Amino acid sequence: MLAAPSTEEYEELKRAVAIMTVDEKQNAATLTDEQVAKIAEDAKVDPAKLAIFINGFALESKKK
Repeated sequence: MLAAPSTEEYEELKRAVAIMTVDEKQNAATLTDEQVAKIAEDAKVDPAKLAIFINGFALESKKK
């Protein structure tokens, strides 16, 4: 079931994206589980939520 992130979840995702390198952002669809976990750890965000966000981004990117 799709749902928009809560305000708290959105703030976590913003924090995670803010610390990502340009390369990570440009190649987000190809990040490994380990890379996503490291970003989540560094940003102090829930790794599962970040993984869901990255996976959703990857799926959307493949549509284009």
